[in-house]
Amino acid sequence: MTSPVHSDLLVDGADLERLVTGQHHDPHHVLGAHPERDSAGHDRVVIRGWRPDATGMVILAGEQRTEMRCLHPAGVFAGVLEGPEIPDYRLEVTYPDGVVTVVEDPYRFWPTLGQLDLHLLAEGRHEGLWHHLGAQVRVHQGASGTSFAVWAPAARAVRVVGDFNGWDGRIHPMRALGSSGVWEIFVPEVGTGVHYKYEVVGQQGHLSLRADPFAFATEVPPATASVVTQSQYKWQDDAWFAHRETTDLLKAPISVYECHLGSWRLTQDGDGGWRPLSYREAAEVLPDYLSDLGFTHVEFLPIAEHPFSGSWGYQVTGFYAPTSRHGTPDDFRYLVDRLHQAGIGVLVDWVPGHFPKDDWALARFDGTALYEHVDPRMGEHPDWGTLVFNYGRHEVRNFLIANALFWIEEFHVDGLRVDAVASMLYLDYSRREGEWVTNRFGGRENLEAIDFIRECNEVVYRHHPSVMMVAEESTAWP
Repeated sequence: MTSPVHSDLLVDGADLERLVTGQHHDPHHVLGAHPERDSAGHDRVVIRGWRPDATGMVILAGEQRTEMRCLHPAGVFAGVLEGPEIPDYRLEVTYPDGVVTVVEDPYRFWPTLGQLDLHLLAEGRHEGLWHHLGAQVRVHQGASGTSFAVWAPAARAVRVVGDFNGWDGRIHPMRALGSSGVWEIFVPEVGTGVHYKYEVVGQQGHLSLRADPFAFATEVPPATASVVTQSQYKWQDDAWFAHRETTDLLKAPISVYECHLGSWRLTQDGDGGWRPLSYREAAEVLPDYLSDLGFTHVEFLPIAEHPFSGSWGYQVTGFYAPTSRHGTPDDFRYLVDRLHQAGIGVLVDWVPGHFPKDDWALARFDGTALYEHVDPRMGEHPDWGTLVFNYGRHEVRNFLIANALFWIEEFHVDGLRVDAVASMLYLDYSRREGEWVTNRFGGRENLEAIDFIRECNEVVYRHHPSVMMVAEESTAWP
């Protein structure tokens, strides 16, 4: 039975215009299911749906079909279900060419981050941040899908685009969660393997297409899309962890083999050329190679995703993703597992000192200097042409400290070799007079970076006292 059309289904015209132009900061406020009472005091649920260019829409709730009224010709529709309860429903959408599809309504879901998550992020103390931001495959309110969440506090609007919506930013505008700067949406029926990015609209209206700072997998460079993934790996390195927990690292002998997987050993690619080993191919030869030479540990040059294949990987764009050049994140887990089973510890080079200026990655992410300093005397590295993290910003420190824990917990690495620490410690590093700013005491020490390094070490050792934090420090810091 079709419910009668109510004249008070209309919403504020400005709200509708912001929605259909992708500028609304809270599309869930307009769209989705909204319990209310009509003018006669009767309970009802108003459902508003949005599909760009749709010509018709029907609410499907069990056996009930409810025709919806067009509120805006761009594709906004509304309908009413009598009663106080929000049912499990879907939307049947008709397009101008006559195609009819049935879709889940992404705007019927509650946020996937709670107030505690947002509070801890603002304070820079959310040590498990990667479990909440980025693309999280999950079951939410009984529906399977993926939640997307990204920090972009100065953005006017953020939309998620990808394979699942034809890269059409109109379809899935995200909501801003209060004043936290986090934008979020749960998209049903999106699973692993899907490519995606964020459309970020700055305050001046400029739109940029961005990879996810918390992407756990990426396309193979030079492609730059993020990839939804979820680990299925079953670890088999319990014996190694038992050994590590009972070993005094300050007294035990250690011999470290430095390895760049991209050039360590090549194999034929089938077309007469040569390519680097995959993670799984390396797992078949590297453990025995290291054992035969008597090494106790291997130190991988940066494993995190980076855009330039001709480099060693020190200009990172994907801090939460092992480079896809050698396989999937679970393939890298397999390599670490096999090394542990052979009694070899694993260190990785970690680069929290700087990041490149690629306009699809972290640089001016929301149209402002978000991860970097706004002042180039503090925010740019003159030698490398890269940007320097703003260690004084709580959320940036949180991004990096959580990243250190991420590699240790998600990939079982036994320590981090922190790259280019000298460039972090000194405000005048590689700068001439007049090209740097003193600290509040008139000195050249970067007090915010020092506090960050201290806090990072404290957090890592509190959670994992048996790992190593090693500094690559080229000066005489006391």
